[in-house]
Amino acid sequence: MSDPIVFVPGLLCTETLFASQIAAFADRPIMVANHREHDSIAAIAASVLEGAPGRFSLIGLSMGGYIAMEILRQAPERVARLALIDTSARPDTPEQTQRRKFLADLTRKKGFNKVPPLLFPGFVHERNEDNEDLKAVLKEMAMETGPEAFIRQQTAIMNRIDSRPGLQRIACPATVLVGEGDRLTPPEFAEEIHRLIPGSELEVLQEAGHLSPLETPNEVTSVLRRFLNRT
Repeated sequence: MSDPIVFVPGLLCTETLFASQIAAFADRPIMVANHREHDSIAAIAASVLEGAPGRFSLIGLSMGGYIAMEILRQAPERVARLALIDTSARPDTPEQTQRRKFLADLTRKKGFNKVPPLLFPGFVHERNEDNEDLKAVLKEMAMETGPEAFIRQQTAIMNRIDSRPGLQRIACPATVLVGEGDRLTPPEFAEEIHRLIPGSELEVLQEAGHLSPLETPNEVTSVLRRFLNRT
């Protein structure tokens, strides 16, 4: 039997982010990580491990990638394969932290409804900036996440560590995916991760931005299927 899969969504995202991929791998046990209850990456990773199968393939996007790298630090022996999608191994810059604090304050003082429209343009390829269907999906995921969880997520992200020093110790098969139009974690960040993880693969997805599983679902699924099914 193939290994179970643990999907870890990004900021403000739910299992909807991976809906196409979850459907494609319906023959395997699947878990979607809950990353809404804690305000540190380490605590989220520990919680995911507590509920996860004994050994599993791990797929994380953006914030989910930060959590995935922490899972590898805490329990490397439990991860059979690793896919990092549209993410970075770097810590927050001061500018990024300042913006996260601004969005958290905005949420507290003026309401959460203003947040998804502010984030949407950076979440997608420039060709999708006016895509009303994708806007609706992001809003739906954001409302399901909620303002309190959003603030916890931002707190966790802004306080994350630099994961680059530990990447060379990752021993399981790994692949790194990135949208060529990702403006939040651009291809150079994926290339950096690829260089640091021994034997890893790199896939650059055309016409995709930061939320590539939603923007180019068939391409992401195809890459993951080849990777996860390889003997």
